[in-house]
Amino acid sequence: MLSPGLTTVRSLPLKKRLCFLLKLVCFVSSVLIFCEFLIYYLVIFQCRWPEVKGGDHSGEKEISTSVLKAIILADTHLLGEIKGHWLDKLRREWQMERSFQTALWLLQPDIVFILGDVFDEGKWSSPQAWADDVRRFQKMFQCPVSTELVVVVGNHDIGFHYEMTAYKVNRFEKVFNFTSGKLVTRKGINFILVNSVAMEGDGCTLCRASEAKLVALSHQLNCSQQKPNRSDKRCSNVEKLPASEPILLQHYPLYRKSDAECSGEDSAPPEEKKIPFKEKYDVLSQEASQKLLWWFRPRLVLSGHTHSGCEVLHAGRIPEVSVPSFSWRNRNNPGFIMGSITPTDFSLQKCFLPYESRVLTTYCAAGALLVILVLAHFQLLTPPFCFGQRLISKHKAV
Repeated sequence: MLSPGLTTVRSLPLKKRLCFLLKLVCFVSSVLIFCEFLIYYLVIFQCRWPEVKGGDHSGEKEISTSVLKAIILADTHLLGEIKGHWLDKLRREWQMERSFQTALWLLQPDIVFILGDVFDEGKWSSPQAWADDVRRFQKMFQCPVSTELVVVVGNHDIGFHYEMTAYKVNRFEKVFNFTSGKLVTRKGINFILVNSVAMEGDGCTLCRASEAKLVALSHQLNCSQQKPNRSDKRCSNVEKLPASEPILLQHYPLYRKSDAECSGEDSAPPEEKKIPFKEKYDVLSQEASQKLLWWFRPRLVLSGHTHSGCEVLHAGRIPEVSVPSFSWRNRNNPGFIMGSITPTDFSLQKCFLPYESRVLTTYCAAGALLVILVLAHFQLLTPPFCFGQRLISKHKAV
């Protein structure tokens, strides 16, 4: 019969192995939790809402309630069944869902705008594939009751102009309650949603209908901004809107030659900046851009499509901000725009998401450390001091 002391000695190696295994599990779990969950809180926590410049600051409480806090993002490109590998879909959708839900929880915006290309394969999707993509989108980008979600159409959602059909446009409008020329007014601020794919200017049925709505809305806004005039019969029966100058929201940017003048860490790579943009493909045509500027005289234009950030000035006074892609599939450093907006002013701030290269570096470093720990535990890795001691002993023997 074995004594209790001998049993304890023989069971000690097993306990050590279990303890080491437990430590490894804790180490791996900690790395996964940090890289796939906590890092989003750590990075987005550093983002702050910009303060609106100017204005009357006599009543800070009144001003804070009149400021609309908006998050603007673009080009999520949810992968479909044709080109999307399941592992790529799983990874990208997890990243975007965690980023979006973390931003909602930390920043608590009043409204979120997504500027098109919600899906990557909307232009090809079968009814079943479309329903599956919509279901996944609604899960990833679900918002609390206190936050409104507004989505603008992009070319990957309904196709470029030559691919666009009434069926594709209607199914997008049905899901997202979107129409070109739709006006969204919140806290006295006018936002105009534009189907930029329909701004081809070739007189197609969808293009004519879209432009007609925009022209009618332009007339309504112009009448609302005019001072009351009994002699102006054109505005006598027009329903008045808040007199605030509108903000244009669209997928294609207004016309610009290239991204050569763009700067910032979210701008296009240097080798891409000087590539000329193609009208009606990379940007709106000059004619369509002038129409929108003439019709609405916006105080701000927000667009996506290029996957890179850019700030340009049109007609010397109208700023346009191109929002970078929200997907790591398109950028190493995705991001979004935070806007503090009032009826007369606005202030924008960029918020960047975790760099994927840094996440991968963290995983590689953790993997290397894990290998070293395992080799050291099983005494398969010679400690440096033992190796040095052996060299010294050999030298003395000689």
